[in-house]
Amino acid sequence: MNFGFSEDQNAIRDSVARFSADVLAPGYRRRDREGRIERETIRQMGEMGFLGGELSSRFGGSDLDCVTSGIIIEEISKGDFNVGYIPLLTSLNGQIIANYAAPHLAEEWLSGMISGDKVACIALTEPHGGSDAASLRLKAERRGDMFVLNGEKTSISMADQSDVTVVFARTGTQEQRASGISAFLVPMNTPGITTTRFEDAGQRAIGRGSIFFDNVEVPAENMLGEEGQGFKQVMQGFDYSRALIGLQCLALAQVSLDETWVWLNERQAFGQSLSAFQGLTHPLAEYQTYVHAARLQCFHSLWLKDNNLPHNAEAAMNKWWGPKLAFDVIKQCLLAHGHTGYGEDLPMAQRLRDVLGLQIGDGTAQIMKNIIARETLKK
Repeated sequence: MNFGFSEDQNAIRDSVARFSADVLAPGYRRRDREGRIERETIRQMGEMGFLGGELSSRFGGSDLDCVTSGIIIEEISKGDFNVGYIPLLTSLNGQIIANYAAPHLAEEWLSGMISGDKVACIALTEPHGGSDAASLRLKAERRGDMFVLNGEKTSISMADQSDVTVVFARTGTQEQRASGISAFLVPMNTPGITTTRFEDAGQRAIGRGSIFFDNVEVPAENMLGEEGQGFKQVMQGFDYSRALIGLQCLALAQVSLDETWVWLNERQAFGQSLSAFQGLTHPLAEYQTYVHAARLQCFHSLWLKDNNLPHNAEAAMNKWWGPKLAFDVIKQCLLAHGHTGYGEDLPMAQRLRDVLGLQIGDGTAQIMKNIIARETLKK
């Protein structure tokens, strides 16, 4: 069992780390204030091969493994947690589109997503229910060679910054639950689509909002996969994205720890370095241990995916533990910095706001623990 990365993977890590430190980190607070991720930066990531690297080269990808994609997201998120969501969305939506879209649509949209010219969001959640994703009400009605979509999606990340969305809509009856849900690839400039944006505590550069569909006509060829199979498709995709989310959050935890160790070594109190006080160093030592273990768990999940092995439970572990642990770690690092950490001159407060959202979005801890329990009981 090899816990190290290959020479090529380390070279990619070094390249992404330089970009993250030089380009992304200086703009972390500005993007939060402006509430947007500039397209120039997204295109730059595309040019450097940081988007959808695990996708096929026929679409413009690099045929990388999923572990390497995790490395890329981890390093990007160290510089700007919110920008780290762009490669995550590209990977999640990219795999769905690559596997289920008509070939000409896959080539058209994936090439733009991988190059950074296009951004895709995923529209699953609806106002009446979050965790009960199979209870969707947004209706897709067949009319000849078109489907007409009516309804609302809410809590959609990048809703007002995306060019296309993967929409999950009910083509069957409500009683069919998951088996009555289909997926569609819908350009955001299609007539009848409008968006709103929420005022959130964190992840402001990503943005979250509602998408309204008012008699939106979508060609039948834009259905992804077979009718009634949409829910199964997205659930499989989430097993991948949950490991990436774990790494996205843990990246902020680790960089916060790194900064705090330096702070304790340099800061003086009562005639000695703060690093001499075990009341400060022992909590950090514990969290350093937890972050190391959680990070290995995320890469193990990605390794399982690369080897076509079951990883449903492992992915759920990544999703509930990573965001919670990251929040707890950053909170401790803020406290270790004292009154300085509480101010906006340091990024601790923004990091706390940003990672908190992923204890809610993309599956709550309670749902993840249900999955872990179910998969464990099967064995």
